[in-house]
Amino acid sequence: MSANRRRAMLAAVLAVALGTGTPARAQMTVFDPTNYVQNVLTASRVLQQVNNGIQSLQNEAMSLLNQARNLASLPYSSLAQLQESIGQTQQLLVQAQRIAYDVSAIDQTFSRTYPQQYSAATSSQKLLTDAQTRWQNSLAGFQDALRVQAGVVQNLDRTRAEIGNLVSSSQSATGALQAAQSGNQLIALQTNQLADLTAVMASIARAQSLESARNVASQAQARQQMERFLNYGTGYQAQAVRMFH
Repeated sequence: MSANRRRAMLAAVLAVALGTGTPARAQMTVFDPTNYVQNVLTASRVLQQVNNGIQSLQNEAMSLLNQARNLASLPYSSLAQLQESIGQTQQLLVQAQRIAYDVSAIDQTFSRTYPQQYSAATSSQKLLTDAQTRWQNSLAGFQDALRVQAGVVQNLDRTRAEIGNLVSSSQSATGALQAAQSGNQLIALQTNQLADLTAVMASIARAQSLESARNVASQAQARQQMERFLNYGTGYQAQAVRMFH
């Protein structure tokens, strides 16, 4: 064996044993600083975009929560209590005695019982009956006014309780809708109080109107009675009387 052949075989054995040679040179990794910096910058940008996306999602979630609070309905409602209060006051007005709050009935009663003047043919019984009817109408009107006033006074305790509940609900409102609804209910409660006040004023005005009409009709009756008293006919005329047969 020649010396050259022995050197070639030794080189091959060493290459296999030590893992060197052409394949090893192909697997060597070369560090590139420029590429490394570029990769770091790219990863940083991607991370920033991810953080921005997370923050955007959090903002959208908070916005949805706020919208849910603003759209949440007020858990308390005073509508039933207000309707009941108005219904009671209206019922008192409907129960008005004798001359009620009806235009046609008022016209008929006044044309019959409250005439502007009485004719000479009107009987004394008719004058007495009309006077008694007018007195009863006035008395009933004052009684109805007192009943309406009493009903409105009884509603004050309920109104005070409703105001407390609505103010408490308004202060604890979590959104715009709840605050608006509590404010609307407070306005409705105020409207109910105005309706009660209107009912009281109407009942008082009704009683006063009946009494004033009674006074006017009584004056017409008094004039007719005075004319009858003064118009006593031809007066006393002397007549022959035979006392003894």
